[in-house]
Amino acid sequence: METVLDTLFWIVLFAHLVMALVAIWRIGRGENGLVRLSGLDLFSTLTIATLVIISIIRKESIFIDVAIAAAALGYLSTVALAKYIAEHRMV
Repeated sequence: METVLDTLFWIVLFAHLVMALVAIWRIGRGENGLVRLSGLDLFSTLTIATLVIISIIRKESIFIDVAIAAAALGYLSTVALAKYIAEHRMV
């Protein structure tokens, strides 16, 4: 049973990494700032999920701590960029 779960975790990790590459593509090729901001937010969320999956695979809790810090930074950067985009459009 444990090998099935390990295999499943590796498959999920691979899927998250592929989705992160798509989010990076969207950040680079977005039509406007809002699309790029949503891609950045998606990439931040996928990074957090990837860190949690790595923590489960390696059975080490340090990755959970890093994921919590990344979540805080991702939230703050999303709010700051959204505020910048909103003020830039008004001017």
